[in-house]
Amino acid sequence: MAPRLTRLTRPLVRDQGQLRPASWDEALDRAASGFRRAVDEGAMTGVFSCSKTTNELNFATQKFSRIALRSNNIDSCNRT
Repeated sequence: MAPRLTRLTRPLVRDQGQLRPASWDEALDRAASGFRRAVDEGAMTGVFSCSKTTNELNFATQKFSRIALRSNNIDSCNRT
């Protein structure tokens, strides 16, 4: 019998290798600082978008990639 999976209801952050519950503000701040650190260190970044979503969402995704991540590496699943 497969183990029963439960859905996360709040964000978790990792401290010293262990996951612990966190506020949304803390979790989003950590995500933003991780993106900022990757961009500042010159890490290669990119985004993958979906051709089945709205044009507006794809536009926002490419803007995020070009402005926030400073990357032109954008792809979509147009082949499906």
